[in-house]
Amino acid sequence: MENQGNPTQENVNQQFNQQFVQHTGQQQLPNSTAVLVLGIISIVGCFCYGIIGLILGIIALVLAGKAKKIYDQNPAMFSEASFKNMKAGKICAIIGLCLSACYLIFFIVYIAIIGSVIAGMPWDMMGR
Repeated sequence: MENQGNPTQENVNQQFNQQFVQHTGQQQLPNSTAVLVLGIISIVGCFCYGIIGLILGIIALVLAGKAKKIYDQNPAMFSEASFKNMKAGKICAIIGLCLSACYLIFFIVYIAIIGSVIAGMPWDMMGR
């Protein structure tokens, strides 16, 4: 027997989703907003030595791939705005991933050049 007097969070979410679907006829694509936010932050995060941008860009692309599969199964069920948010987030994630990769490669080459210059210095003659 279900506890009718004490609704759980899952029941509240289901009721909200049903009301939303009844009102608009369509629902939001899962993680579409998260993909957009992570994609934008991956562009900004590329300047943190490229590592944060890479991580967030990869996460955004994985979530976008899952959302695309869900959308392809039943496109009429989801709103077009949420699909466009997912596509924009995916594009931002690709841009952020490319910028982060370039910045990380630049940083690694820079450290290698500085290291080779320091290693090639005549340290034994410095004390004279």
